[in-house]
Amino acid sequence: MDDVVSTLDGLFQSLPIVWIGFIFVLGLLIGSFLNVVIHRVPIMLDREWKSQAREILSGQDAPALSTPAAAPGERYNLIVPRSACPKCSAPISAWQNIPVISWLVLRGKCANCAAPISIRYPIIELTTALLSSAVAWKFGVHWYTAAALFFTWMLIAMSGIDFDTTLLPDNMTLPLMWVGLLFSIVGTDPAIGLPVDMKSSIIGAVAGYLSLWSVYHLFKLLTGKEGMGYGDFKLFAALGAWLCWQSLPLIILLSAFTGAVVGITLILARGRDRNIPIPFGPYLAAAGWIALMWGNELIASYLRMSGMR
Repeated sequence: MDDVVSTLDGLFQSLPIVWIGFIFVLGLLIGSFLNVVIHRVPIMLDREWKSQAREILSGQDAPALSTPAAAPGERYNLIVPRSACPKCSAPISAWQNIPVISWLVLRGKCANCAAPISIRYPIIELTTALLSSAVAWKFGVHWYTAAALFFTWMLIAMSGIDFDTTLLPDNMTLPLMWVGLLFSIVGTDPAIGLPVDMKSSIIGAVAGYLSLWSVYHLFKLLTGKEGMGYGDFKLFAALGAWLCWQSLPLIILLSAFTGAVVGITLILARGRDRNIPIPFGPYLAAAGWIALMWGNELIASYLRMSGMR
């Protein structure tokens, strides 16, 4: 086994294109799994919440909840039941589940009933593959590349969930933060600045959470409305834990600018109601990934342009 690992390591080191191609294919497979995560995690959370509510309300004269409980003994998680067409319930075979390729071969339709399959599935798979390849190119063949890939995949999954449901699950934001804090114990590699030092990571997590928490309560005090959710605070804390407190201003500026542009575009193009909430998590995630890849360069460029040293 050690010989195989050593051979692969030598091959990847000598031929970077093979390394990037390997990560690209891995990214396609992970992207297919992330589609499952994005679809199923909100359903799993909804079932868990309703189950807890039924336990609390059992024996009380309370109205029925809007959706039925899962059947006794029914398992529903990221592994089971097997993926199936949402319209005809036909199981999806292995050949129909090849990332991107199956969608193209099937022309975006179910093989059994010809119901349309959302183009988002191949988009998530291809996006995951491309971003993963960029990480592999940036950091090379090293153990912290695995950490950066984990960071990237978590951000993609949370962005998809937040876009669909305006929820950022605690069982994803909090583990990401804790892994970032533990990652800082290893010590910084001066060549790339990762992992960040423990002090900067801890301050980053605290500052990330408290900064958006303060903005939220100030906005609510002034307007009586909730401008964002607590999941955004936790995601920003996770970004601070991974990327250090010095990166937080860059992340919030990039996310706010992107969010403002997208929000204004939706209002102008689609006549979107300004009172309909727009999830902020995807913009935080995108800004965090950019900061992971080019944060130091962006900050250095800004300091040069402003004449600071």
